[in-house]
Amino acid sequence: MLVRFWGTRGSIPVALTSADIRRKVEAALSLAIARGVNSADKLQSFIDNDLDFSISQTYGGHSPCVEIETGHAEHLVCDMGSGARAFGGRVMSARNSGPIVVNVVMSHVHWDHIMGFPFFAPAYVAGARIRIFGCHDVIEKAFRLQQSAPCFPVDFSRLSADIEFVVLEAGQTVDIAGCQVTPKLQRHTGDSYGYRFERDGKVIVYSTDSEHKLEDQAETESFVAFFRNADLVIFDAMYSLLDAVSVKEDWGHSSNMVGVELAQLANVKHLCMFHHEPAFNDERIESILDETTRFEKLTRGARRLIVSAAFDGMEIDV
Repeated sequence: MLVRFWGTRGSIPVALTSADIRRKVEAALSLAIARGVNSADKLQSFIDNDLDFSISQTYGGHSPCVEIETGHAEHLVCDMGSGARAFGGRVMSARNSGPIVVNVVMSHVHWDHIMGFPFFAPAYVAGARIRIFGCHDVIEKAFRLQQSAPCFPVDFSRLSADIEFVVLEAGQTVDIAGCQVTPKLQRHTGDSYGYRFERDGKVIVYSTDSEHKLEDQAETESFVAFFRNADLVIFDAMYSLLDAVSVKEDWGHSSNMVGVELAQLANVKHLCMFHHEPAFNDERIESILDETTRFEKLTRGARRLIVSAAFDGMEIDV
């Protein structure tokens, strides 16, 4: 399976400002001068090999939308944040003679996770089929409400696609686009649900907007079982550990350190931090990744846990 990230920020989309770009340019030029870069060949090598990701690229700014390619003809995606617009463009460009079928698995219906749907091009295509799965009984109401006047100029009833809402039950496994999918209730205001995707012996867990209290042994054990032996866990690491246990306790999100602890207990292969704090710039996210990698090394058991930080456009082959 291939995971493709179209949106990785939490709470609200963000964009690079002119000051952000100037800071990146100044940092890159200063380092290039120091390294004696004076030709096109040297420049290309310098960009590829000498610049930190936070200078040469960006983690991006779209709110959550994560595609899972399963080899099945139907599309499968988690959440419809602002990244759904770009995902929809890809669906349209990749369409063949057959009908468009998109399966959407929703963690919950807070605005940052549904705001991209009004801009999701396949929803306007006659004959396209969109199935929206989730455990909340208010999912259809939320999708319709955000497109009602005066909030949006195109009412949900004017969408041309065949749109179906399917209510799932936590703990019950269903087949979606060739994957065995199991939802799990998570601690978040209004509830959210994580999903375990299994296909051909591979396991991906999508767990965003979930607060973990490790002192609650029963809850911790239930998540360790949910993550058990996963090839990839996409994990809400929005806060620092200090924030998560102090000023932002009970805000419904988790931290990088807790992600590592749970993943190590569950024998996970790859932990991908996700739902980045919108106030954090690229340098801050990169520093959190470095900090998390050091923590994983210090606490490592028999097997290394791969740790990464998701960015818009990132692909992970599982």
